[in-house]
Amino acid sequence: MKERRDAPQDRGCMVGIVFFILGLGTLLPWNFFMTASLYFQGRLNTTEWSNGTAVVRKEYYFNNWMTLLSQLPLLLFTLLNSFLYQRISEAIRIGGSLVFILLLFIFTAVLVKVPMEEDCFFSVTMATIWFINSFGAVLQGSLFGLVGLLPQKYSAIFMSGQGLAGTFAAIAMLIAIGSEADSETAALGYFVTPCVGTLLTLFSYMLLPRLDFAQYHLNKSSKYEAETTDGLLKGCETVVRYNQESGTVENGKLNGHANGSTACGADEAESDPSSDATKHSFLSQEQSEKASVMEVFKKIWVMAFCVTFVFTVTLSVFPAVTADVRTTFPNNKWERFFISVCCFLIFNINDWLGRTITTWLQWPSKESRLFPALVVSRIVFVPLLMLCNVQSRSNLPVYFPHDAAFTVIMVLFSLSSGYFVCLSMSYAPQMVESKDAETAGALMTFFLALGLSIGAAISFPLRAWV
Repeated sequence: MKERRDAPQDRGCMVGIVFFILGLGTLLPWNFFMTASLYFQGRLNTTEWSNGTAVVRKEYYFNNWMTLLSQLPLLLFTLLNSFLYQRISEAIRIGGSLVFILLLFIFTAVLVKVPMEEDCFFSVTMATIWFINSFGAVLQGSLFGLVGLLPQKYSAIFMSGQGLAGTFAAIAMLIAIGSEADSETAALGYFVTPCVGTLLTLFSYMLLPRLDFAQYHLNKSSKYEAETTDGLLKGCETVVRYNQESGTVENGKLNGHANGSTACGADEAESDPSSDATKHSFLSQEQSEKASVMEVFKKIWVMAFCVTFVFTVTLSVFPAVTADVRTTFPNNKWERFFISVCCFLIFNINDWLGRTITTWLQWPSKESRLFPALVVSRIVFVPLLMLCNVQSRSNLPVYFPHDAAFTVIMVLFSLSSGYFVCLSMSYAPQMVESKDAETAGALMTFFLALGLSIGAAISFPLRAWV
């Protein structure tokens, strides 16, 4: 459909701001739990003295389990969302998910003040991570489908908001670490922050129906389908009546065409069922029908592979390996901030920057063979990061001990991750007809989740290998 000249405008870029906040809200759960790994490890990996040496009582491998139990529900509930999509309204899926995420964040904040045995705390935390990311998966899948109905630039805005979620969490952690409050109070303040962020996300979603530009695009698809259906019924009534009189309708088919095709130019169809107008009417209906999932996948499989591979590489070492890198300047104030700055803050700022760059630069093009080649080349970051000063280690040597080397690798690693993810997600809907863009978005969300899950699973053997 052509854009109406009187179509409403996005005044003050309000719809863009709303989808930026919605993107921010979808990844708050994952980023706040991931960035708080130092807090969780402090409560879990307690030490005891043995022969004058401090020994960790029990190793919980929090980063590995946190990554895995965050991404598995993302994969499972992204699949489930494809069924919920038809049975549960968008408002319930998005609004309900945000409410449950808010309640789980409040529960996590309360746990900060509750003394608990390490094993029990670990189990409760893992269960919270599972449920909060389950609701996050439904939220993310629903919002990707929603933003797919708007002009393409809003997908980039939405993903830019997702990229900023990590930066938001990292800055909150730095403030908590830098504050003079005790560790318990600092952690409480840290987990109250996403509660406020989730509330803001919920209010932003509630604002969306009040914005004319959003409603025009979000309702245009359903209105178009309703108008098409009315046209089909009126046109087919004429075609069927004519052929009933001539006795040429058999088993709901007309001259080998499926009954129910649009009969544009009904006057010509009445006089001649083989006229150009009648043929055009059947062609119009075929074009208005959505393609099957497999047909859409055949058109976007390269982008599906790219987004899967990018996240497989990223999650295989971040944060399971990168969060265990140690500074070469220990025993000073910098050691407290090193992981928060050089691992989480640098990753999230550059991941967001990489996503934002795609607003102005889209290179290579979606048809270029160089695009998947560059995506595959990112695998070089896996050994590079494993050879940094990861502690403790038992197998591989340290080739990049200095903080500067780790920082440079992290900058390139995160920048390329955000750039290629956003390009893949933006290119896919452009490779299909507009009527199939929502299907393409849903498929890409599934492969995004698949890449995250594969990367999380691979992180276990890679960390053990170090």
